[in-house]
Amino acid sequence: MTDSSYTLAGRSILVTGATGSFGRRFVETILRDHQPRRLVVFSRDELKQFEMAHDLSEERFPALRYFIGDVRDRERLMRACANVDVVVHAAAMKHITAAEYNPTECIATNVIGAQNVIDAAIANDVDRVVALSTDKAANPINLYGATKLCSDKLFVAANNLAGRHRTRFAVVRYGNVMGSRGSVVPFFKRLLADGQRELPVTHEEMTRFVITLDQGVAFVVRAIAEMTGGELLVPKLPSLRVMDLVRVLDAEATYKIIGVRPGEKIHEVMIPFEESRNCVDMGDHYILQPSHHWWNVKAFMSRIREKGRAVEKPFEYSSDNNTSWLDDTAIAELVAGIPAA
Repeated sequence: MTDSSYTLAGRSILVTGATGSFGRRFVETILRDHQPRRLVVFSRDELKQFEMAHDLSEERFPALRYFIGDVRDRERLMRACANVDVVVHAAAMKHITAAEYNPTECIATNVIGAQNVIDAAIANDVDRVVALSTDKAANPINLYGATKLCSDKLFVAANNLAGRHRTRFAVVRYGNVMGSRGSVVPFFKRLLADGQRELPVTHEEMTRFVITLDQGVAFVVRAIAEMTGGELLVPKLPSLRVMDLVRVLDAEATYKIIGVRPGEKIHEVMIPFEESRNCVDMGDHYILQPSHHWWNVKAFMSRIREKGRAVEKPFEYSSDNNTSWLDDTAIAELVAGIPAA
C-alpha cells in the first residue's frame, strides 16, 4: 500500500471520535491488519462505546482501550495521549444545521478541540498526527466548513509550533462517504423500503465525489505512513450525479425537487482554484503544500520527487469538472452492500 518504512505494527494509536462511522471502521481495520501494541478508542458517547465494545471487546482484542473523553477537555486529552505514537483525529461536530444554530458548540469542538489535540500531541511527544478534514472546508459557505478550514490551518501550522519536538501533523481531505451515517444512500434506501416512490432531491444538477469507508480508512493509513508533516492530502475520486443514483436505486421511482438546503453546495470542491498553486500531483492523489516560509520544501520534495510533480497551472478540483465518473454499473455495485438507515 505504501512505499514508506513507517508501520503501525507495534504502535500505540489513539483515535478521537472513534465510535463514528469512520472511526469504527478504522479501528476494525487496524486490529485486523496492523497488529498495534495499543489502540485507544476516544469518544464522549458512553452508549456508542458500550455498543462498540459488545462487538470489539478488550477480551477479544487485548490491544483495545476504551477511553471516555471529549476533545474540548484539554486535560483529558493530555492523559489520553500519554505513551501514544500516532493520533488520528476524527472527532468533529458535523451537522450543518445544528452547527448554525449552536455556533459556539461547533467552534468549541472543531476549533478549540483541534488545538487541544495539537497541544496534547506535542506535550506527549506523539510521533504522527493525521486530522480528517472535509470538502466543506474548501471555500466554506457554512459554519461547519469554516471551523474545519480553521482546524486544517491549525494542524498545518502545528508543524512549526512543535519546534524541536518530533511531532508532525498532516491533514486528509475527502468528500461524501457512501454508507456513513447521514449519507444519502441509506436514507433513500429506507424511503424505498417503506414504500415511498417519490424521492426528495435538492437539485437536479447536483454532483458528489464518492469514497467508501474502506477507501477512506486506507487513504488515512497511507497518509500516516507517507506524511512528512504540513501537507494536506486529497485523494483523486470518481464523481456521480445524484439523478443517476436515484435511477439506479429504483428505475421506477420518481423524484421531487425540494431545493438546495441552507449551507449546501450543488457541487463538492476539494481543491479551490487559489489553493491549487501549491498543489503537487502524486498520481492517485494531490498534496497541498503550505505557502509559508517555514515550510520545509526541500525535505518534502526529496520524499516525493520520484512520483510527484507540481501542477502545470491553477485549477479547481470539483465534483462537476472531474474526469472520472461512475456509470450505472459502478453505482449499482457501490450501493449494493449499503443497508438502509
